[in-house]
Amino acid sequence: MLNGRHETAAFRRICVLNTRIETTVKESSKLSGTLCPVSRSQAIVGDRWSLVIMRELFMGNRRFDSLMAQTQATPQMLATRLKKLEKSGMIRRKPYMVRPPRYEYHCTEMGQAFYPIIRALREWGENWCKSKGEPITVRYTHKSCEGNAGLGAVCETCGELLTRADLIPKLSAPYASERAAREAA
Repeated sequence: MLNGRHETAAFRRICVLNTRIETTVKESSKLSGTLCPVSRSQAIVGDRWSLVIMRELFMGNRRFDSLMAQTQATPQMLATRLKKLEKSGMIRRKPYMVRPPRYEYHCTEMGQAFYPIIRALREWGENWCKSKGEPITVRYTHKSCEGNAGLGAVCETCGELLTRADLIPKLSAPYASERAAREAA
């Protein structure tokens, strides 16, 4: 009870989220030792593993085995980074099996807010980190206009601001093969 009234589940979730955000801000401040928001952000997601885990969550991978296959992380590395991302408030675990205990990982509101960074890295990588003639790795169709979304934050076809939920991905054949080989290994 809170002030004579029952707490709602939603209120409890908001309290937990606020506590996690406050903890994340304090921890990132301690880790970075500065007021700089870039340094503080880097303290949470500035390593390779955290970035590729977030990429995979945005691509719809939720389970440990699939995340391990696609990120190519060791089980220990993946478990450590998942715990760090969960503690920081970027992701949450949801059980999908009781025995043995197994979890799916989902982005929180804070994690969803990270999508523009992943999209910007993708755009930069498509423009600067490829050989000539390599196809676009993932082409997105914008759901509302059904046109090519392009690489940026705004739909190339209709000019609307994009969110991850607005996009339908289509992997290039080489990238789809690469991902299938990792999953099969």
